[in-house]
Parts: sequence; structure tokens; C-alpha cells
Amino acid sequence: MASCIGHCSVLSAYRPLTKDSKDSRSAKLALQVPRGFGQSRLCTPDRQHGQMTKYPLPKSYKNTYPFRLGTTSFIYPDTYIPNVRMLVPYLDEIELLLFESSSESLPTKHEIEMLALLSEESDVTYNIHLPTDISLTDPDPSARCHAVETIHNIMNLTSPLSPSTYTLHLPYNQESRKKEDVKKWQERTNGSMIQLTEALSTFHFPLSIETLDYPFEWAEKIVTDHNLSLCMDIGHLIVHGSDVQAFFQKYADIISIIHLHGVENGQDHIALNRLSEKNIHLVMKILKQFRGVVSLEVFSYNHLNASLNFLEEHWQIYQKDSKN
Repeated sequence: MASCIGHCSVLSAYRPLTKDSKDSRSAKLALQVPRGFGQSRLCTPDRQHGQMTKYPLPKSYKNTYPFRLGTTSFIYPDTYIPNVRMLVPYLDEIELLLFESSSESLPTKHEIEMLALLSEESDVTYNIHLPTDISLTDPDPSARCHAVETIHNIMNLTSPLSPSTYTLHLPYNQESRKKEDVKKWQERTNGSMIQLTEALSTFHFPLSIETLDYPFEWAEKIVTDHNLSLCMDIGHLIVHGSDVQAFFQKYADIISIIHLHGVENGQDHIALNRLSEKNIHLVMKILKQFRGVVSLEVFSYNHLNASLNFLEEHWQIYQKDSKN
């Protein structure tokens, strides 16, 4: 199959502000956030100077856990650099959210250089969430080709950051779940993955396929055939009624990153303290065995701070219970 190179969202509201759009968008940002996610009340305009007041996290969690703990690059309503600069003293890794693929939404080369410098100075690493407005599974061949080319260009842009992994969605957007339709989706996706792996042959960073809203078994052969990693989004699995513990035991060897966030009444990407007691126990049991990256995939200061406190408290409780 010929290469696409040279031939051709639910969370999009969380697009990091670009320098050109920052002033015009910041005042409207709170209105763009989907209901339930919310903006941090601590990030409010400074009345005297008309700028955002950013409150730092109260304590550092660097090297606290046997896994690398991180969060997203959209905790404060600002661009990539200010977010990372505020977070690097406190965490092991930052998940750079590149949800939109347009050039004005992506980091500039200068920003990449600044991010690399922050990494060196603060002993922080990055993982990168690839855009969700492109699709390797689209029925339109030209759209799939565009997705391959876009991913290649983004990896070329961000490779100086030496990401621990690139997280990729393989969406299933059809209403039908008949075997023949799933098979066609698998064939399209596999074809795109062949093109993508050819295009990325010079890159040596893991590509992690995220668990979404369909049975992962549909994508399992694609992941294993192409030697890909897995992004286990625990919140997504809980929302869709999957057996989280069984999933982890089955795929533990290929899970490079875990997305962790609270779930309540079918709503995810909220603070961890909204998890049920049953799910808290399952999460702690998994984290005790995991040595990769755990990204608290939330999008506000309040949700992050609450999640960090909750994780610390329950980690200590679970550690004590395990010794007894």
C-alpha cells in the first residue's frame, strides 16, 4: 500500500490557547468548557492587572510513587508553556494535549524548544495526546491519508521532547455493531496502521492506542500485529462497564500509560474523589502493580488538586492494608 506522506471531538473545547488567540479566547474560555468539567475558581482574573491569577499546587509529588505521575497541559486556562512551567515542580510527567491538528493550535518550534528546556531543568518528561479531529478509521480514504500525514508531521515536530509515548484514538463512529461492519472498520484501520508504521519508520517512540467506547477486542489484533502499546483509560472502561481488573491482568505487558480520572453517574474526567468505593479499590490494586506513566486526565486546578490529595490518602491506606 502506497504511503500517504506527500500525497495528501468531544474534548476539542480544551484546545490550549495559541499566542495569537489568547486574549480573544480567554474571556470566553469558561463558556467553552463542557458542563461538569468546570474551570478552576482559583484561576480568576486579577482585578488590578486584568490577568489570570494562577495558584501553584500545595506540595510536590515528584518520585512519590513507583509509577510516574502526571497530568494534562490544560490545568490553567493558558498556553502550553505557562501550564508546564506551573506544573513541572510538582509532577513527574506532563501529558501535552494536542487535541486539534490545525497549525495554529499546535505548539510552535520555539515552544517545543522551551518545553525541552523545561524538561531538562525540572527533570520532567512528556507524553503526547495526538489530535482527535483526525481519524485513521474514517470511511473516506483521503481522510485516513490526511490523518497519517498529520500524525507524521506532529511526531516530527515534537520528537525533540523524547515523549514516553504518543496516545492515539482509533474511533468507531458507526451506529451498527454488526460483525461485517466491525470487520470493515478493522480492515480500514489496519490499512491505515500499515501506512502509519511505514511513515514512522525513522521514529522510535511508542504509540499507545487508547481504550474508548467499544470493546478493545476489536482493536486487539491491530495493536499486537503492529507491536503497539496500550493506553488504558480506566475512566472510559468504568463508564462502559468493563471489568477493569481483568482488563489490566490481560494486557498489563503492553500498557505504557494509564489515564486516571473520576467517574460518577456516567460522567468522567472529573476528580478522583468521585469514584465509588469499589472502583477505588480496583484502581489502587492496579496502581500497586504498575510501573509506567499514570496521567491524571483532568482539566482544571480544582479537579487536579482534589485528585492528588485523594490519590495520596488512599495510596497510604492501601499500602498499610497490604502490609497487614
